[in-house]
Amino acid sequence: MTINTKHELVDKLYQTSNLSFDEYAELIKKRDEETAKYLFSLSQKRREEYYGNDVYIRGLIEFTNYCKNDCYYCGIRRSNANVSRYRLLLPDIMQCCHEGCELGFRTFVLQGGEDPYFNDDRICEIVSSIKKEYPDCAVTLSIGEKSRESYLRYFQAGADRFLLRHETADYNHYAKLHPADHSWTRRRECLRCLKDLKEIGYQVGTGFMVGSPYQTAENLASDMLFLQSLKPAMVGIGPFIAHKDTPFADKASGTLELTLFMIGLIRLSLPYALIPATTALGTIAPNGRELGIKAGANVLMPNLSPVEVRKKYMLYDNKICTGEESAQCIQCLAHRVESTGCKIKISRGDVCKSYTQNNI
Repeated sequence: MTINTKHELVDKLYQTSNLSFDEYAELIKKRDEETAKYLFSLSQKRREEYYGNDVYIRGLIEFTNYCKNDCYYCGIRRSNANVSRYRLLLPDIMQCCHEGCELGFRTFVLQGGEDPYFNDDRICEIVSSIKKEYPDCAVTLSIGEKSRESYLRYFQAGADRFLLRHETADYNHYAKLHPADHSWTRRRECLRCLKDLKEIGYQVGTGFMVGSPYQTAENLASDMLFLQSLKPAMVGIGPFIAHKDTPFADKASGTLELTLFMIGLIRLSLPYALIPATTALGTIAPNGRELGIKAGANVLMPNLSPVEVRKKYMLYDNKICTGEESAQCIQCLAHRVESTGCKIKISRGDVCKSYTQNNI
């Protein structure tokens, strides 16, 4: 595939927001530095058309590292006996929100493993307490697969958004990332959850790892088609990074280069999407999040969790846990963002109106 042909495919994606499976697969396989540079010129342009030069910040609260699942890639999988487990209870979470609000945050993201301790009553109490104390703030939940009834209760309690990463759209690849009890039935369950969340009225986010073990260009093409079909409000992707206490300890990590390329493709495919420049990007490269913004991302999620638990929520090795990724260093983040030509926006950072009108 020549440079001109690759550029033609990027142009087609920019103009139509759609490519075929074969076109995505070939573009990903045959990508090069020149194609990436051209892609990013258009993905930045497209982001600016929808969001200007604003980058939204969300305060991340990692409130539990207990998890009932045993995914091969995850450092807090239930079989990892080396994890120092913790739970943040309601007063702890409210203190995080208080500090976040003082710092200027208007969105809180409650993320945790699938912890049975946090039943529906406890989740609803947390959400309603936050919304009562901070009614102008948005609450995002990222707590895994639940029943439709549970999702409805959280929404009625005040939750605005839900992030549920689909991990991979390919069944065979999914089976290689999980033990036998995570069957295709569980995979279908995730798809059911995403459908329920959209129908209930959440702004829904999903996503996948880039460079996860056994992943192919065809897998990534399937992910792109899945995103085109779902039309989520948010897409969170980041490079796979191995954890020393998992079955994938010896697997190669995903690359910065491919992750940035996929961010660019997602921005052109879903121009209205809120796309984080993730902590994982900042872990594999000191300027990874800045490069993510230049590739088309427009969200940062600095950590509001208590400092003493941040290193315990270790999904992968060498995760950055203190310093400039911290919510407390908002000025450091502001300077990083300004170096990309963008600026931090202090607001709820809702998905743009064109998405709301056409997809919810």
